[in-house]
Amino acid sequence: MRTVLSTSRSDWSACFADRVERMKASEIRELLKLLDQPDIISFAGGIPNPALFPTATIADAYAAILSDPATAGPALQYSTSEGYRPLRRWIADHMAELGVPCSPDHILITHGSQQALDFLGKLFLSPGDTALVTYPTYLGALQAFSAYQPMYQRLAFENTERTAASYSRTAFHSGSRLRLAYVVPDFSNPTGETLPRAAREHLQDLAEELQIPVIEDGAYEALRYGGEAVPSLLALDIARSGSIDAARTIYCGTFSKTLTPALRLGWICAAAPVLNKLVLIKQASDLHAATINQMVMHRTAETCFNTQVATARTTYRERRDTMLAALERHMPPGVAWTRPEGGMFVWMTLPEHLDGATLLEQAVRLSRVAFVPGKAFFVDGSGANTIRLSFSLPTPEKIDQGIARLGALLTSLSAGA
Repeated sequence: MRTVLSTSRSDWSACFADRVERMKASEIRELLKLLDQPDIISFAGGIPNPALFPTATIADAYAAILSDPATAGPALQYSTSEGYRPLRRWIADHMAELGVPCSPDHILITHGSQQALDFLGKLFLSPGDTALVTYPTYLGALQAFSAYQPMYQRLAFENTERTAASYSRTAFHSGSRLRLAYVVPDFSNPTGETLPRAAREHLQDLAEELQIPVIEDGAYEALRYGGEAVPSLLALDIARSGSIDAARTIYCGTFSKTLTPALRLGWICAAAPVLNKLVLIKQASDLHAATINQMVMHRTAETCFNTQVATARTTYRERRDTMLAALERHMPPGVAWTRPEGGMFVWMTLPEHLDGATLLEQAVRLSRVAFVPGKAFFVDGSGANTIRLSFSLPTPEKIDQGIARLGALLTSLSAGA
């Protein structure tokens, strides 16, 4: 008897795993398409300015590696999952400058810090577990963690009476387990705010009492333009615990904001037992980061990391200052914003009756200005009256012009309310 195969289209939705329901498109990635429209002044993409990339240094590094038979072969070959050891040694030295004494064996090279967040979600989160995150928080972290079907609780530091016991009770009543806390402590994405030392110490107390790891996203740590530096969470943890192997903080770093995002290189710095498991995840995911890119990044970092950071700080400081001054001049009453000491973002809170997504549609259509609505950064769907502005790409002149346009639009909407 011959089996007749159906010619109808497959219902792929019935084939997908349950976790796919939690996967949502990034509003930010969609908004980046607006950058192709030359008449739009975009404050949407929180991405580094390409004029700062060390193009010549990177080109020289590729040429030197590929022209030398001693390095060309290894550069184009499979490599270890942990990553290119000279690069890991450079990162370990860099972490030591941040108050984190460690060895290359405490470093795993990842495809950007985004892959690091995905790996850590895979390592710590089972369906129904609870992750503590700030409201708002980095959208990419929510995308990475949500694939593993967790629940979320708001991690609060100010005007709160939340204790370790209260977090535990909330999780227990939901039939859940507390598994991790995630923060961007320096010049956070999306708010640009920095977690004070007292709040960092409080988080360490909380994590110790709850016996959960803290994931420290250090993507913007190097981009400080004012104020006094605050020790990293991992540095504070090691000062308490005595060594990195006794610490429960896990640091995620990246070269994307300081050198270039295109090589897709970041790292995880953590205790050896954590690294050992992450290496297994890396092996199953993609074996290792591209060897030649790691070798190029090592040469580039050794050659010009400090110079690049200094240049980025000077450039972004001017643009931050321009945006803050423009906001003071052009925004109507009832609008508030953060004043970041570094990073790439200013967070704006609109009057309660205004919706950031609706404002974006009007701003693009009427004023040719783009930004990111804030609601996407809240796991509970709140924050509709907030928006994120990035100052990394537009020139100071464009920043002033774009903020003036946005201020005029908000003034007209306030008058018509």
